[in-house]
Amino acid sequence: MQSTVTESTAGHLTGYGSASYRHYVLLLLMLVYTLNFIDRTLIAVVAQPIIESFQLTDAQWGLLYGPPFAIFYAIMGLPIALWADRSNRVHIISLCIVLWSIMTALCGVAVGFFSLLLFRIGVAIGEAGCTPPANSLIGDYFIARKRATALGIYSMGVTLGSVLANVFGGPIAQMQGADVGNWVTGIGFGWLLGHLDWANIEGWRIAFVVVGLPGVLVAMLVWASIKEPPRGYSDPPSQSADTVPDWRETFAELRQKPSFWWMAIAASLVAFVGYGLISFQAPFLQREHGLSVREAALQFGAPLSLLAAVGTFLGGYITERATARFPTAMAWVPALGIAMAVPAYAAAFFAEDLTWVFVLWGIGAVCHYSYLGAQYNIGQGVVSNRSRATAIAVLLILVSLIGNGIGPYFVGFMSDFFMQQQLIALEPNTWLSPEACKSGDVSRAHSDELLCRAANSAGLKYAMAVTASIFLIASVCFLICARTLKEDFVAELGG
Repeated sequence: MQSTVTESTAGHLTGYGSASYRHYVLLLLMLVYTLNFIDRTLIAVVAQPIIESFQLTDAQWGLLYGPPFAIFYAIMGLPIALWADRSNRVHIISLCIVLWSIMTALCGVAVGFFSLLLFRIGVAIGEAGCTPPANSLIGDYFIARKRATALGIYSMGVTLGSVLANVFGGPIAQMQGADVGNWVTGIGFGWLLGHLDWANIEGWRIAFVVVGLPGVLVAMLVWASIKEPPRGYSDPPSQSADTVPDWRETFAELRQKPSFWWMAIAASLVAFVGYGLISFQAPFLQREHGLSVREAALQFGAPLSLLAAVGTFLGGYITERATARFPTAMAWVPALGIAMAVPAYAAAFFAEDLTWVFVLWGIGAVCHYSYLGAQYNIGQGVVSNRSRATAIAVLLILVSLIGNGIGPYFVGFMSDFFMQQQLIALEPNTWLSPEACKSGDVSRAHSDELLCRAANSAGLKYAMAVTASIFLIASVCFLICARTLKEDFVAELGG
């Protein structure tokens, strides 16, 4: 009995389980988060084919990509997080993986704007149950001074997910349906899927099915191999986790933590820019530089996402190293990073040589994603261990509504606005509009077609540059957060 007590009260010195098992759990949770962002990001990789299939304007595409997903992600995030603060977090994560994976696959059978919208909502509901309980688990597996690095590694799932979405989604979307049908028949599954009209099945539809379904296997692995740790196991014994908090207790805690709210505003603005840019990254490269879906994904999407993952890790690593000397480093490190991303991104959008576009965009991505671990570390660090999942859910609601909810639509709206200005500037008496250009009217004159293409490309370029400048406001918010972070933090900083 004495050894059990000693083991449980020493958790804040060791963490839960053996070192190798903790690292296995962390890597598996990172895989889950990676899968989360593969399924979330895939639609951006195949954006241009969808825009062409459904004849959407950029504003319509931004509306499809952002608000519905964000609203339902936010609506479901808080109740699932409250559930996670009271129930088995491993089981919740597993069930949610199954839901979002199946809904991702169903996006491939969408027959129009509305059905794709409904399946995207299903993806959002499932993915709302990933990060709050996963953050809570990491908080119980790792001691306080190791969480910055652990959460930085976990957060790499955002950018690694984008890498894999591009690596698999881009080439698959470029495939012809007939070739896939022949391959299916060749491996002996013609009896099951041979009745499909493969010649008329677009590659982007196949990408959703192929990328979505494997998530069910990951869910089974999570369910079978991750243990549910005692709440607060890796915190000092003085921080009791014996009782389950009411949601009003969590909000009462958060009301007294100004650093949380300044960080949440900053993270939401960074997400506003990030989701806005990623939703139009592939269309920009295809319009401005003439790349195919596959080329945009493999030459830019995947390597840039990998560089963003490097930025996420470096942000966490630099923060952990700097915190010993500068206790508020987890706030000012991302502040500097995102400010440095602005000129790099702007230069990339206006560069003409593809090599320079990649180099500048890569620098911007590394600086941009240095913030990601900090938002989770601050979000769970300013509340008691009993309220971590709920606090992270509050953060993600704001990030989702402001970032994913408004960012893509803002870029699309601004793109259409600048496109209209370009149409008028290039041809003052033109009858063309963004809607007319996207209508697919084959009766347009060749000169009108060229005018549409030039304005379409320039409008998106200006919209993305304007959006990137919002990072400067987010940087200021992180710096304000740093002013009260030390007194708001529950665990000792710099220890």
